[in-house]
Amino acid sequence: MRRLVILVTLAYLATAQHQALIDYLERRLLAIEDRISLWQEQTTRYASELRELKQQMVSQLESLDKEKETLRINLDGVGTRVDRVERELDYLETHNGVQPCVDVDDKLIEQQVTLVKEKQKEKYLKFTDCNDMISSIKAMKIQKRVGGSKGIWSKDTTGKVYIFNGTSGDTISEFGTMQDLTRSLGFSLSTGLKLPSAWEGTGHVVYNNHVYYVNQAEETSVVKYDIMNKVLTDSAVFPVQDHIPVYELNPDTMIDLAVDEEGLWAIYATRQNERYISLAKMDSRSLDIEQMWETNCPRENAEVGFVICGTLYVVYNTKQPGRSRLQCVFDVNDMVTNEEAPLFYFPKRYGFHSSLKYNPQEQLLYAWDDGYQVLYKLTMKTKLEI
Repeated sequence: MRRLVILVTLAYLATAQHQALIDYLERRLLAIEDRISLWQEQTTRYASELRELKQQMVSQLESLDKEKETLRINLDGVGTRVDRVERELDYLETHNGVQPCVDVDDKLIEQQVTLVKEKQKEKYLKFTDCNDMISSIKAMKIQKRVGGSKGIWSKDTTGKVYIFNGTSGDTISEFGTMQDLTRSLGFSLSTGLKLPSAWEGTGHVVYNNHVYYVNQAEETSVVKYDIMNKVLTDSAVFPVQDHIPVYELNPDTMIDLAVDEEGLWAIYATRQNERYISLAKMDSRSLDIEQMWETNCPRENAEVGFVICGTLYVVYNTKQPGRSRLQCVFDVNDMVTNEEAPLFYFPKRYGFHSSLKYNPQEQLLYAWDDGYQVLYKLTMKTKLEI
């Protein structure tokens, strides 16, 4: 009997513990269900808020797109108006600008008339039938940026490109092709070509496998160097005394050598005629001076010059660099006058032209503009059509 009571008591205690465990588990499950319900409510609320936020963002993005399109249209309109204003300014400057090449002084007019009569008596003997002159600048291309703010670059008939970096030195850089120059990191794809003496200024040219450069060691002379054979071919003292910088805005250049369809030219200035630029035709083989002219193109505010078909073109600017303008021409054959020649402006640039070299094979101008190597493509017309 006693044993039965013990068994019943143990069974009762076990049942009570089991029920307590079950009650605990039920409470825990209810708490978990409450939390799950709360999480579901919060998730639903967050999803709703995210949808509302997405709708707001989409609406704002659509509004921004509309504003962006409106702003783009307005900017296009402003750009069109700016271009129109620039064209109108160029037109006004072209037609109403002061012509520095024309002087109203009676004595100067008489001198010019006398010069014209003398030229009519002694015409320049042309080597070619070239009658082209510049009509306008068709396009501008920035080819590369290498070197300092001043220098020269030129392409020879062989296709090789040569660079005079700076305003003095005894070595120039040779690139095998224009592509080599474009792909080169600095001067990495170039070959250094050491010349027999130092060059000074920015008036040198490369022509028919020869470098023609200006040396001012003792007397101002023109030196001819054979690139293929790497030998000094000739050297000649320029037969003029009291040299002064040929361009007021480019004081490093005493003689500016130029090449055109008729050969080699020298643009220079002297103390005796310091207001105006002078021109000489040179024999590219012997460096002899064939003929010399005193032009009516002023040195004042002159930046650079070049020759095409026997016509000297002088480019002008201001001491605070602005837009370069071609404003004076001198034709050795009297086929072009300043009144008949077009006055046009170069496209906007970085600084100023330290050199402009004409390539007669390509009819391109190779310009050095504050370290940028720039190409100007020209539109030409016949002088007789003026």
